[in-house]
Amino acid sequence: MALLNQIIAVEKTVKASSYADFTKLHQQVQKSALLSGISRTYQPKDDEGDQLPAESTRVQLLAEDALIESANILTRMFNIVADKDWANCTARADIIVGTHTILSDVPVTYLLFLEKQLKDIHIFVEKLPVLDPSEVWHFDAATNSWGNESVQTIKTKKVPKNHVKFGGDEHHPPQVDIFTEDVVQGRWTQVKYSGALPAARVNLIIRRVEALQAAVTFAREQANMTPVESHSIGSAIFGYLFGT
Repeated sequence: MALLNQIIAVEKTVKASSYADFTKLHQQVQKSALLSGISRTYQPKDDEGDQLPAESTRVQLLAEDALIESANILTRMFNIVADKDWANCTARADIIVGTHTILSDVPVTYLLFLEKQLKDIHIFVEKLPVLDPSEVWHFDAATNSWGNESVQTIKTKKVPKNHVKFGGDEHHPPQVDIFTEDVVQGRWTQVKYSGALPAARVNLIIRRVEALQAAVTFAREQANMTPVESHSIGSAIFGYLFGT
């Protein structure tokens, strides 16, 4: 079992590392290029048509994975601050959302810390990328991302044509109009992929964060009216916030 002075000695370093990693992750999920993918295949209209290679770009970052990674990044910090605060005070209260007790007997100092962290998490969740509502999306298990309906587009080629206006005679040369005509060569089939989240999923998490914020504030007030060991807090917090 760690001593309180050992916890205090490493707390600042753990906080600095967690904040740096969380900030980096927050910046990554704002880069739409990392969350976007595409797959295009080409089919010529006949065997004599051009054979073009398929084109694809893989989704490099999944917002759902970012939620898991953010929980992993913050869990140790949440836990180490809990150890210090539990040892430093005796004022405690339960954090209750509706009829669900998230945490029991929480010290007031940790409730103050949790209020600050939930503000940052709220900002993080609000900025999570959301699937384009103008598209119809379905989860694609093969790519582990969201894909939209396939769209076909036509590939054409300009072919020169002529139109004989006058065939000519012994006194006049023929009159011919030269023009080009777009002739179908084949069809592209395109599916767009995304690592973003459905709006309903993001909105649900936002509501959970806000509900937990209100519960923490209430618990802090409770603890202030109320007359220590290693704790595993992070798994309970993020199990509720990001759990499916």
